[in-house]
Amino acid sequence: MNAGYVPPADARTAASLLLLRDGEAGLEVLMLRRAEREGDLRSGVAVFPGGVLDARDRQAHAHCLGPSDAEVSLRLGLPEGGLDYLVAAVRETFEEVGLLLAEGDFELEALRPWRERFQAGQGGVDDFCREQGLKLDLRGLAYFSHWLTPPGMPKRFDTRFFAALAPAGQAAQADFGEAQELMWLTPQAALEARSGLKLLPVTRRTLQELGRSATAAEAMVAAHQRTGIGLTMPRVGATGKGTRVVVLPDELPYAEIARLDPMGRGDVSCELRPGCAVRLSPHVIRVTAPNPGPMTGPGTNTYLVGQGPSWAVIDPGPVSEPHLQALRAAAPGRIELILVTHTHRDHSPGAAALALATGAPAWGRSAVHPEWHDTAFTPQRELQHGERIALAPGVTLRVLHTPGHAANHLCYLLEEEKTLFTGDHVMQGSTVVINPPDGDMAAYLAALEALLAEDLEWFAPGHGFLVARPHEVLRGLIAHRMKREAKVAAALRTAGPLQLDDLLPLVYDDVPVARHAVARRSLLAHLLKLQAEGAAALDDEAWSAR
Repeated sequence: MNAGYVPPADARTAASLLLLRDGEAGLEVLMLRRAEREGDLRSGVAVFPGGVLDARDRQAHAHCLGPSDAEVSLRLGLPEGGLDYLVAAVRETFEEVGLLLAEGDFELEALRPWRERFQAGQGGVDDFCREQGLKLDLRGLAYFSHWLTPPGMPKRFDTRFFAALAPAGQAAQADFGEAQELMWLTPQAALEARSGLKLLPVTRRTLQELGRSATAAEAMVAAHQRTGIGLTMPRVGATGKGTRVVVLPDELPYAEIARLDPMGRGDVSCELRPGCAVRLSPHVIRVTAPNPGPMTGPGTNTYLVGQGPSWAVIDPGPVSEPHLQALRAAAPGRIELILVTHTHRDHSPGAAALALATGAPAWGRSAVHPEWHDTAFTPQRELQHGERIALAPGVTLRVLHTPGHAANHLCYLLEEEKTLFTGDHVMQGSTVVINPPDGDMAAYLAALEALLAEDLEWFAPGHGFLVARPHEVLRGLIAHRMKREAKVAAALRTAGPLQLDDLLPLVYDDVPVARHAVARRSLLAHLLKLQAEGAAALDDEAWSAR
């Protein structure tokens, strides 16, 4: 959360209220179906009550029960005016669905004319409270989230979401202006396809988060405990069919779209399409090979790195004539060098055909163990850790030996852009397999630790999109592996001695059984590491703690 946050000039500030209650099936939230309007991107969608702030909302501070403006502003990361959002959330909820969070002697039916006045913009909430002798009750509201419409959209909203228990003894009534239909739904029911609801990404994500609670009270406790609420700003990406889709920050293409399209043109692909050349920077182009699969994801990424007439290829990928043609077509200049991160069969076999077609030498390291490797790859130069390769003025690659996934694994750091081409040392969205004897868990963790000392801003992985915040990713990978290792050690202490296949479901009980065959390799790597450290022992094919 950023203190002193200032909403973008092209976005309207807004507030929304998640009203919660317990129904027969548990937690329910109030939703409304918006009116159908031509040209309105939110036409007919199901949303929570809310709307834009009114300048007169600030005048109602004196009629509020609960936190002060300073307290709310601090919570929302604003210099001032935080209380305006709570006032707007309550006002808009009353206007749209007829529920009022307030103290005073009132009957909702008698207040109906005020709903119409609010809709017409003919009165402020200050006038409303003073005339009716009311105090807006903001004491139970919990700050839930902060969302900003993606850049490039015709209408943008900077919206704060709050949660509150629905007021007892009040019945919701649609205004039939903004709200055409009201629905009390469990989050699960609202998310089901059969509900037929049109949901915005923010609504869908909010329902998913609410669905973690079984009751309204539980949901409110969770809401009050939310800390570090930052801004969530989706991006707009393009699909191969030419349609535009909203991409959330925790989705794989997000960081790349944000880098390549900061203003929101909406023309950056959110898919990795084989054969398509993607310009990632003035010096980097990516072409994905047509070899998708369980171990390769959308396919192996090949990178062209260089400037002007001189370019190098990192990881030419599998043997594929269409991929070879796509690489040669994408190269802005002559391909003068081929670099290989490691010799697994989805990364290096294409080197021979590319070398024959271009005359470029292939550099890297030979396989140490033959299993799973392209043993035909023989580099014309065995690269050493720390070597620098000057491809062009201002385009320098530094070689980093990163064993673990493969003993001969290399990463290449484009120093001027602080971008690391990671091969399979770091992949996007998943952990890598460590397969002994070529794979070594201790070496892998040491190589990850060593990368923390490098000045990095981006990962360009062998599979996936560009990855931002590389040091955060590295720490997460190390923590994940150490947590798994602790689980191995604990299972050996409590259930050992155990054979590998008996240990597997205990340690990887959080992983689908279909992936256990692959996980078995990494489990062995963990055990061998513990054995080398004197913490585990193997006796007659059974592992035990030491």
